Amino acid sequence: MRARAPASAANLGPGFDVLALAVDRYVEVDIEPAGRLVVRAEGEGAELADDAGHLAARVAISVVGHDRLSITVRSEIPVARGLGSSAALSVAAAAAAGSKDPLSVAARVEGHPENAAASVVGGLVAATMVRGAVRAVRLPFDTGLGLVAVVPDRPLPTARARQVLPQQVARADATFNLGRMALLLAGLADRALLVKEATEDRLHQDYRMPLFPEAPQLLARFAGAGSLAACWSGAGPTLLGLCDGGDTGRVCAEMEKGLADAGVPGQVLVLRPDLEGLVVDAL
Repeated sequence: MRARAPASAANLGPGFDVLALAVDRYVEVDIEPAGRLVVRAEGEGAELADDAGHLAARVAISVVGHDRLSITVRSEIPVARGLGSSAALSVAAAAAAGSKDPLSVAARVEGHPENAAASVVGGLVAATMVRGAVRAVRLPFDTGLGLVAVVPDRPLPTARARQVLPQQVARADATFNLGRMALLLAGLADRALLVKEATEDRLHQDYRMPLFPEAPQLLARFAGAGSLAACWSGAGPTLLGLCDGGDTGRVCAEMEKGLADAGVPGQVLVLRPDLEGLVVDAL
């Protein structure tokens, strides 16, 4: 089987571990029966393990119950950059291995479901666990919104980014995030309602700033470049600007200058929402 899954930008500011948006960078996984385990990888992440330690192999083996598989991975998604690479790979590997519920498989691997849900469903999703099962809901998204991602050339593993988060938060901070997420959902459904305050957050972004000290400067640059709002993508270090679709070229050019001014090697990508999600085909 062959399965393709999109990358995703999660959290989007206040929607910590709940919101994610599928975007048009993809990972494709082919799995066929074989006499022994063979793992091949191309593109992003090609330098990772080519044996049973590879995430695609671990997921596929857990689905089929043995390792007599030939697995080929082709990825456009930068690894450990906050674009849901492991969730997308887990979804694609589970589906290519024949899982009837790749979302549950990937959520179990990830430990939280929002990235995986976006990779399966496509578009903007809210995802959470309800009575032990993943509940994912597609939400309205204004396709006139443009997306510009600043992707630094430095990894930030999710596990490390989670280590800096507090175990408890103040009630005022929780209430703040709920209010901001309401603003965000309205603005994502209708860009005329999107305001820069909608992506403000008190649960994760500020705590992670020391892991990417240039982030405040670059987020401010997004505002100056004409973005309607800006935030971290997932656990970072990728930063995401939300703008009017017609402004993406100008915002992209300005953020390329911003990266250079900040002395941060990396790339700036114009992304589009993926509205299709997981695609599975027979080889």
